Amino acid sequence: MAADHLDDYIDAVSKALALPVEEAWRPAVRANLEVSLRLARLVDEFALPDETEPACVYTA
Repeated sequence: MAADHLDDYIDAVSKALALPVEEAWRPAVRANLEVSLRLARLVDEFALPDETEPACVYTA
């Protein structure tokens, strides 16, 4: 996602959630979103075989 698309996304989500994002916060919000998207891409691109089973749920 290009920086201008990220800015558009930040604006749209901010408006949808009625959550104001001050101009001073925008670089940090954009940086966090870039990292989150990069990590999500790694997870999305990791191929799993069709027979992969979900892990058990452990509780302590």
